[in-house]
Amino acid sequence: MFIPVSMRSVPGSFAQDYTQWDLPEGAKARLGKGKISEITYSPDGVLLAVASSIGIWLYDVETSQEVALLTEHTKGALSVSFSPDGQTLASGSWQEVCLWDVETGVLKSTLTGHTRGVLSVSFSVDGSTLVTGSWDGMVCLWDTETGVLKSTFTGHTEEVESMSFSPDGSTFAIGSEDGMVCLWDTGTGVLKSTLTEHAISMSFSPDGSTLATGSGGPTVHLWDVATGRLKTTLIGHTSWIDSVSFSPDGQMLASGSWQEVCLWDVETGRLESILIGHTAGVGSVSFSPDGQMLASRSWQEVCLWDVETDELKSTLTGHTRVNSISFSPDGQTLASGSGHDTICLWDAGTGRLKSLFAGYSGSALSVSFNPDGSTLASGSWQKVYLWDVGIGLKSTLTGHTNNVLSVSFSPDGQTLASGCAEGMVCLWDAGTGKLKTTLTGHTDVVWSVSFSVDGSTLATGSRDGMVRLWDVGTGKLKTTLTGHTDSVDSVSFSPDGTILASGSRDDMVLLWDAGTGRLKSTLAGHTAGVLSVSFSVDGATLASGSFDGTARLWDVETGVLKSTLAGHKSTVNSVSFSVDGATLATGSVDDTVLLWDLASVPPEPPRLAVK
Repeated sequence: MFIPVSMRSVPGSFAQDYTQWDLPEGAKARLGKGKISEITYSPDGVLLAVASSIGIWLYDVETSQEVALLTEHTKGALSVSFSPDGQTLASGSWQEVCLWDVETGVLKSTLTGHTRGVLSVSFSVDGSTLVTGSWDGMVCLWDTETGVLKSTFTGHTEEVESMSFSPDGSTFAIGSEDGMVCLWDTGTGVLKSTLTEHAISMSFSPDGSTLATGSGGPTVHLWDVATGRLKTTLIGHTSWIDSVSFSPDGQMLASGSWQEVCLWDVETGRLESILIGHTAGVGSVSFSPDGQMLASRSWQEVCLWDVETDELKSTLTGHTRVNSISFSPDGQTLASGSGHDTICLWDAGTGRLKSLFAGYSGSALSVSFNPDGSTLASGSWQKVYLWDVGIGLKSTLTGHTNNVLSVSFSPDGQTLASGCAEGMVCLWDAGTGKLKTTLTGHTDVVWSVSFSVDGSTLATGSRDGMVRLWDVGTGKLKTTLTGHTDSVDSVSFSPDGTILASGSRDDMVLLWDAGTGRLKSTLAGHTAGVLSVSFSVDGATLASGSFDGTARLWDVETGVLKSTLAGHKSTVNSVSFSVDGATLATGSVDDTVLLWDLASVPPEPPRLAVK
């Protein structure tokens, strides 16, 4: 399916380009908004906070436009909550919690004490206390004014997955992966009761008498808070429940599951309606303070629903997982392959989303344009898809039995190579879609394929630690390059065809003489495995992306590190130069693409001489 994205102008103060917000030095645009973790309305219903893998987005609910991006976390944001007066926003991340001034966006304080990700944050009714729950199994109570740790709840043996204050603040519920929900007296810290329930999500009714829990199964449970007994089981979902929330008047309960939201009559337990619009699991649901709107989120989008009519009013998009990126030959378009069944085509000049391809099954693990830019190939589960860039899906190539992790067109565009997780490489006729030949020899996953400039040789990199060079015409193995001590995740020929670069999980980039197979130089500098390598158009610079969260630029002739590009919140798994050599695109597990202006990136600082 081909979906053009209309670009409407935004009036007034919202006519801002969020792709330019809070960029690292040297970057000129950010494509995508990161994977969504949680959503919540402000108490006055004016703002919607969205926790994502790059920070916290604040949206104006009326206009559905972005108004702020908060990015002080060292990693992505996992949880978010407004204080009752709406003046402070709390966000949980890896080992830390940030408190933000909502009006100014300024970071007020950072709370440290957890040893793993903070999955849940919740304010007390008077706003004086913040409760945080983490994968480390601890629940901490903080003084929001001073940032001091007041006390710690212990008792769970596994990760804390959900928490909730009762409306009067007297009771605090904690759900854990250990299959227990504990109800605590907030004032005394005494355990009041224990419910046998694996609660991924929970919500108190407005009067505090009922606790709703979403479990690891397809049912929602309603519990009597006073007695700890199960009152009602709501049946209607077909998959596990990720999120639950009561309406402000307590008459309705929303529950999120795989691709759907159910609205229930709390008194009767009757299923009132099912809201369909998401393309993945619904991990958060939140009613507006007036109860008229419901926000629901999956990994990649936020949907705003009219509760009375069940109408989808607005969808907040731009959140998507990035697996791979590729510039079109004319440099005007950047394609990004997603982990959520979509491929995005971005305007490389403006950073705006032009269109997207959807409708296939599985992640787009690799993408590559043909030489004239008219066709895009993508690798997915057992299949290679060929897309007409202007129309949509052209054909589907079948023959692999596992994930297709790499695709590449030959320089003349007549042959397409694909490498997959079973260690096989296929060569396809790009015009007819017929399988020409199969290259076998690797003993493990083939991560990367790259044609030489004249198209006569194909280089492949594998988890078996080997780089292999194949004769494209005969399908025979020409030579095997050994030198890495771990998986080879990326290979790339220089534009003149004389050098082959290989990046490995041994943290190294090796440069080989493509003609002789001799090792020319070793580029050392990354502190974790190298997942992607790419030459600039003139062949003078090599870019590498790594598990260490950076991209690095190397002088190919001298092997000297020219610059380190730091700005992503997680692994950099893909790098690609524009045709004019002025821009480098980096794709990351933080679910964004950064476009770097290579003329303005900071140079690597000189190393001090050691006496």
